[in-house]
Amino acid sequence: MSEREQRVLDALEQGRRRPPKFTASRIDMSHGAGGKATHKLIEGLLVPALDNPALSPLSDAALLSVGDVQLALTTDSFVVRPLVFPGGSIGELAVNGTVNDLAVSGATPIGLSAALIIEEGLETEVLAHEVEAMARSAERAGVCIATGDTKVVERGKGDGLYVVTTGVGLADPDLNLSSASVRPGDKILCSGTLGDHGAAILIARGDLELEAEVLSDTQPLTPLVQALKEAAGAGLRFMRDPTRGGVGTVLNELARDSGYGVVLSEEKIPVREVVNGACEILGIDPLYVANEGKLLAVVSPKAADSALEALRSVEGGEEAEIIGEVREEPARMVLMHTQFGGTRMIDMLVGDPLPRIC
Repeated sequence: MSEREQRVLDALEQGRRRPPKFTASRIDMSHGAGGKATHKLIEGLLVPALDNPALSPLSDAALLSVGDVQLALTTDSFVVRPLVFPGGSIGELAVNGTVNDLAVSGATPIGLSAALIIEEGLETEVLAHEVEAMARSAERAGVCIATGDTKVVERGKGDGLYVVTTGVGLADPDLNLSSASVRPGDKILCSGTLGDHGAAILIARGDLELEAEVLSDTQPLTPLVQALKEAAGAGLRFMRDPTRGGVGTVLNELARDSGYGVVLSEEKIPVREVVNGACEILGIDPLYVANEGKLLAVVSPKAADSALEALRSVEGGEEAEIIGEVREEPARMVLMHTQFGGTRMIDMLVGDPLPRIC
């Protein structure tokens, strides 16, 4: 690496050490895309106002102690359009997304709440379909929808249906999953092909003139997580489901918060040919496209092979790969070795290329 390149990397690292400031005078769509603008909104405005020990890790689920028991708590809102898409619908997405946030936090999901924000004029048949989809998804994931709320808003104010779900789970006392647990040499596993959900939504909207069938990957991750726990044990360091902002955003968060670098191998990253083609048409990288049934895991080098085998043995994990590793350098950055022998930096998403996909 040249002296000039090293100076650039050092300047970038110093910039990532600084706490973000939120200076926007108005909220725009980029603030909901999961990238840099979202992080500035959360860390520059919301967290300082709500600061408390449970919130500060900013993980997929907060851990709350109740006597000798530790509970995991998570909440999410779903505003996808269209409501029904190839491979799923907003009801399935809402249940699976909340179950998955609990699962990748190492917790066993035990119950959900669901709030429905319904636009005046929504067909009853559509609402019934989504409620039934939620019931089926909850049964499949082994949880109950124990409580909820319903609101109706004026025509033109709700885009059909929004769903807000909150989940409670029982934390695993034997796991310590966090960016602080990762170490140089640890391997990064991806449970399957990337970008399927985002591509399915785009095709369903008619944004792309493609006739290929792409199904959303929405599914509960609990079987995959259980397999990882059993195979890796204490060697399981970190898990996350790469939804908004995709794998690129999750790995940038990991690099920033751990202080280490992440190095990926492009040839190991699983992406379906049709998804890759859709992304090329739009000029975006599959690494930034949302997934709704995949997980990233960081495991110790000794546990990597057994963890990979365990993932591949579970439905939904057949195409799992080891896609990279954690390294000392470059600190707080994500690099990828390309198939052409080069290296490129994977930065956090800046704009909003795929609105309203989850």
